[in-house]
Parts: sequence; structure tokens; C-alpha cells
Amino acid sequence: MANLIILILPIVAIFLMFRSQKKRQQQQASMQATLQPGAGVRTIGGMYAQVKAVNDETVELEIAPGVVTYYTKGAIAAVLEPLEYDAIINGRPADEEPIEAEDADKPLSLAKDSDGAPADGETPETK
Repeated sequence: MANLIILILPIVAIFLMFRSQKKRQQQQASMQATLQPGAGVRTIGGMYAQVKAVNDETVELEIAPGVVTYYTKGAIAAVLEPLEYDAIINGRPADEEPIEAEDADKPLSLAKDSDGAPADGETPETK
């Protein structure tokens, strides 16, 4: 019985590895099939660009205004949501909340304790 378990465990592990690899390949293929002009993408090298055209084997990416490069479809790591792409390119976090008027009037200070007293070693003159 113990010998049977020793033989079955590696077979199960190999099966699971092949299954997960096949699933990743299917996800990559479906992602490549859904590439459309205007979509924001990240390449496997970490570059963010916008899709200009999709050909049989290649994708035209605009990496800067007026600068178009050609990549294979396999070089596309992820297709980004429009808000996520905009946040990355323009430097705005997608979940950024506007500062409320009452919080805007308060000065930011890390030198005070929560009770408003000066921190240790700080005198009123150094505030």
C-alpha cells in the first residue's frame, strides 16, 4: 500500500503541473485574441503602451505620441482596464479621493502627539 502511494503522488503532481500550464496558455491565447486598437497593454518587459493595430502575428504599439513599435503578440503580458491604464500613464491613483474642505485647512504635522502636545525633545521655539 505504501509503495502505491509513493508511485501515485508524483503522477498526480505532474498532472497538476501540466493542467496549470495548459490553463495559463489558454488564458494567454484568449487575451491575445481580445486585443483591440485603443486598448492599454503592458509588455513582458514592463512597458506600457496603447494598441494601434493588431496583425496576424504582430501588434503595433504606440509607446509615445507618434512613436509606433511592433511587437509579437506573445510579448503582451496583460491588457489593462481603461481606468487602470489612465492611472498608470497619468500618475493618478484610480482610488484617489478628493481632500475635503475641513481637512484642507488643517496643517500637516508629524511632530505632535495625538493629544496636541509637542513631541519629546521639542520646545515651542522649534515648532
